[in-house]
Amino acid sequence: MANILTTGAAYSAPISKPSFLTRLLRVQIEARQRQADRAVEQYLATRGFKLTDDAERQIERLLSNAGRQL
Repeated sequence: MANILTTGAAYSAPISKPSFLTRLLRVQIEARQRQADRAVEQYLATRGFKLTDDAERQIERLLSNAGRQL
């Protein structure tokens, strides 16, 4: 019987493709992350790039309110 490590059989095994719903969910999560990143960048650009405790609280409020509006 051949050893898997020496024959490379593990590398030639087909890799299953994620389902359509899995890919759709991943795309949606990534889009929301990019939207949140843009909102934080915009907030910091308009109020200065200094990240203070108050700025973090304001960003959290901004993002939590944006989630309710969707």
